Amino acid sequence: MFSLYLVIAFAALVVIFIARGIIVVRQAEVVIIERLGKYYKTLPSGLHIVVPIFDKMRPIHWRYNKTDYRGNVVVAQRVENRIDLRESVYDFPRQNVITADNVSMNINALLYFQITDPYKAVYEIGNLPEAIEKLTQTSLRNVIGELTLDLTFTSRDSINAKLRNILDEATDKWGVKVNRVELQEIQPPEEIRNAMEKQMRAERDKRAKILTAEGEREYQILTAEGERQAKIARADGEAQSKLLVADAERKSILLVAEALKESGADPAQYQIALKYIAAFEGLVQKGDKTVVLPYESSALLGSVKTMSQLFKDTQL
Repeated sequence: MFSLYLVIAFAALVVIFIARGIIVVRQAEVVIIERLGKYYKTLPSGLHIVVPIFDKMRPIHWRYNKTDYRGNVVVAQRVENRIDLRESVYDFPRQNVITADNVSMNINALLYFQITDPYKAVYEIGNLPEAIEKLTQTSLRNVIGELTLDLTFTSRDSINAKLRNILDEATDKWGVKVNRVELQEIQPPEEIRNAMEKQMRAERDKRAKILTAEGEREYQILTAEGERQAKIARADGEAQSKLLVADAERKSILLVAEALKESGADPAQYQIALKYIAAFEGLVQKGDKTVVLPYESSALLGSVKTMSQLFKDTQL
């Protein structure tokens, strides 16, 4: 009976021993195995069997940020036996930095990184997230310290690219690839924000006044151009009208001259007589009771009457 219990206990120990030696690694994860305290191998994803007691998974102290119930970002730590090879996002708390023109402000950043060499990430640095955070803080202060406040707001892309290059080069010895760095929020002091808002309002007012002045100037230019075109058109119309009247008078004189050719009368005298008649009509229309006529007007009118009679005879 005692031997049966002994066999059962031995079998249980074997099962426990074998169970402790079976390790299942999930996809996109690796496990660092140490044998008797020394690095032995890196287990990729899949089913693996190790020697219990002799082979142990290397614990990794991982520092990370989390948000408490008040919405504040606090630092926490956890111990993990597995290394995630996927891209990780680290949200750094706000950092106080000083610009080149001595303006103090708070900046927080997002860091996207990925572990490419698990051996270096474990054995080359004690706490990888903490080391990356401290390196990001110092690099951010150095980069912002070279820029003025205005350039800090307008050069986010260049700041992100410069930080990424610095961090990627520095973390390469830790087996880490920094893919992207993003400045999430830039908060200058309250008085600086008020001054910037006033400046923006002044700029908007100035642009509005400039646009209004330019619109008024364009309106005046277009109005003057339209008036000039209208004057040119009226002048062209008057010129054409005068040309037509002159051409009609020319044709009339030619016709009168042709009609009076046989009688030997002077067409010019005929035209002058017509002008006299038109002038007399104007004098009479003014309502004057006394009309002064030139001395030679009676002879001229008689010649006009004679030429008119001749013209009628010619038409007959």
